Amino acid sequence: MEETTEKWVVDVKEKLQEMDSCKEVEHWKKRSIYRVPAYVVELNRKAYKPQIVSFGPYHHGEDDLARMEDHKGRALLHFLKRSNKAVEAYMGALQEVVQELMDSYDGLDPKWCDPITRFLRLMLMDGCFMLEVLRTATGTSSDYAFNDPIFSHHGQLHIIPYIRRDMLMLQNQLPMLLLEMLVSVETGRGGQKENEEFLNKMIVRFCNPSISPGQLENMGACLHVLDVYRKSLLQEPRRRKGKPRRHEDHEGRRGGGGGGGGTSTSTSTSSSGDIIRSATELDEAGVRFKSSKSRSLKDISFHGGVLRLPVIIVDDTTESTFLNLMAFERFHVGAGNEVTSYIFFMDNIIDSSKDVSKLHSRGIIQNAIGSDKAVAKLFNELSKDVTLDPDSRLDKVHKKVNGYCRKRWNEWRANLIHTYFRSPWAILSLVAAIFLMVLTVAQTIYTVYPYYHNRDTPPPPPPPSNSTTHN
Repeated sequence: MEETTEKWVVDVKEKLQEMDSCKEVEHWKKRSIYRVPAYVVELNRKAYKPQIVSFGPYHHGEDDLARMEDHKGRALLHFLKRSNKAVEAYMGALQEVVQELMDSYDGLDPKWCDPITRFLRLMLMDGCFMLEVLRTATGTSSDYAFNDPIFSHHGQLHIIPYIRRDMLMLQNQLPMLLLEMLVSVETGRGGQKENEEFLNKMIVRFCNPSISPGQLENMGACLHVLDVYRKSLLQEPRRRKGKPRRHEDHEGRRGGGGGGGGTSTSTSTSSSGDIIRSATELDEAGVRFKSSKSRSLKDISFHGGVLRLPVIIVDDTTESTFLNLMAFERFHVGAGNEVTSYIFFMDNIIDSSKDVSKLHSRGIIQNAIGSDKAVAKLFNELSKDVTLDPDSRLDKVHKKVNGYCRKRWNEWRANLIHTYFRSPWAILSLVAAIFLMVLTVAQTIYTVYPYYHNRDTPPPPPPPSNSTTHN
């Protein structure tokens, strides 16, 4: 026992001498793909586990995903035949960057390191399959059979949407370096920036077709598909030259790619402690809702009583996608907090189906999942166990909105509407009360007016005498 303790002390001293802060920075900088901890997964298990295909080592070999492995092998053959390059050329290129690829994964199982060729085969198979899916779905590859179960029109309708959802899960990512190396060998182009831009645009066309490639600015180096998609959601809205940007109105850009309540309806507070009202309450206080000019989640502003919010389509994939985007921001240091801030903001102004209906009527929420109540529950669930950065720029929007609502007239207006115009019966009661009050006043005037009118009128002159004078 004594010898074991002495050995432990020696090991600690050796590690202490080897400590280097620069190496620590580089070590953590390499991580970009993470296992979602159990305490997060427990909130929504289905959101973080792929349902049809695995990419990378975390879910490889799971029984319910095994059927797609044969399709991966077939996609590899199509890829190699079209590129007219030997498989050894791709394996050799990946061998040069294998350590970088492995370092991208947090907590990689040691079984993938010995033999290392096992990891390389996985990268080649999954990387080629992902590229083939992207190209087929965006119309840049068409050498598959017309009745192919995956790479055909039928597959694009019934299978590709599920693959797209799985490709946007944090635990199911491939390093962007892998895709860049495969494209570089295939095309013979060694230019990193050129390959980056090509892949970024193709991924955005696949994952976020509402954004045209012409609207995209150069996103630069991205970490994986989820990172590309996230950056496409946060693209700065294009502005006319010479038109100054209102820094106080819009959420600014934070670091580059690298709590709300539950289902109950409650009043939330911002990091500054201000009460954040729901959309219905804001409407009562005179705040008008309008859609932003762009769909960027950063294009949120408040000016002149108008709160502008980006249009969002809520469908069956919204919950899973946003949970994984927020998980990435949560675990990747330096990624930023823009998506988390947006969800926190939306959860604050959505307490019930009435709030969703209000935003839907203004064209801000496009509901593709059914009832407004389901959308309200979705946003309330998304913000569970979420910590908001106190330095979030959306806090400025909160303060501007709350400052507007605190103006005396707006408070009176909100209280009047909240008290007397919340339901048809309250409105009828108010109208009836006003009507009765008007009748009472009229009756009083009708009764009192003759008395005062007679008192103020001078008496009439006496009638002329009827007596006559006789001479």
